[in-house]
Amino acid sequence: MRREDEDGFRDFVRARLASLRTLAYVTCGDWHTAEDAVANALARLYPRWARLERPDLYAQTMVYRAAIDETRRSWRRERSAGDAFPDTAQPDPTDATGERLRVRTALMAVPPKQRAVLYLRYYLGLGVEEAAEVLNCHAGTVKSQTARGLARLRELLLTEAIDLDEQIKEWTDASV
Repeated sequence: MRREDEDGFRDFVRARLASLRTLAYVTCGDWHTAEDAVANALARLYPRWARLERPDLYAQTMVYRAAIDETRRSWRRERSAGDAFPDTAQPDPTDATGERLRVRTALMAVPPKQRAVLYLRYYLGLGVEEAAEVLNCHAGTVKSQTARGLARLRELLLTEAIDLDEQIKEWTDASV
């Protein structure tokens, strides 16, 4: 690979790593698995980098598929390699921690494909066609999954009493 291609790949990874991790997390529901999926996808993306016309969509597609593949592996259920590293706490700058936790809890209750569509459409700001390309499905599927995902999210946020104390206890116990 040429030097300018390597620099371009590094710049791409620096700029997009956080959103790729989040896409993987939204798809599989586990930060450690998401990290593995992103690492695997970027390792496979590197040799193809110089030939790509739309690296954003290609990378998102690879990360989405890698996250699904990571959750299918039977050895994944045994022990994650990320268990050896402690999570580092980051200060919350928004003063809306309770609401963010409530939305996160509700979002994790939405089915994985709908969750991925919501993330691609509303967090990354992709259009219907771009999201369909990333998820390897039809635009109509993206539209219906978006509508169903939003309806389910609204239902969870309006009708279901989400006990944040219980959720925080679960997350704390899971990280110990």
